[in-house]
Amino acid sequence: MSPESRAKGLKIALVLFGTICFLIYPLAAIWPSGWVWHGGEGQHYFQMICGIYAVLGWFLIRASSAPQNHKSLIGFTIWSSIVHAVIMAIQVSHDHMEIGHLVGDIPALIIVAAVLWYLSPRVSETPRTSERTSK
Repeated sequence: MSPESRAKGLKIALVLFGTICFLIYPLAAIWPSGWVWHGGEGQHYFQMICGIYAVLGWFLIRASSAPQNHKSLIGFTIWSSIVHAVIMAIQVSHDHMEIGHLVGDIPALIIVAAVLWYLSPRVSETPRTSERTSK
């Protein structure tokens, strides 16, 4: 994949994943076994998660206009998605009542991390500081 098509894909992915972050609440209403933990008993927890993901979604959408200026946010999204998915997968292995997450939010987090990682610019494609200032 060329650097130009990777950059275009990254912009699209940031908008798409940012928008999906806003859809956590509707996803949970439609398919609770794949998105809501503890059988919906932890409403305060769920509201907190929805709030955090809404803020992340807003910043991902904003980052789409200039992803090269938001590498930290993109890196955070990749690594926090991986850690979140691993922790949830471990929890599912101990609580089989939450098995729906293996086909819901766990794969979604892995897909987000994989796509953003794949579309992120490679070190060899990123201009060095001295190259940027000399132009």
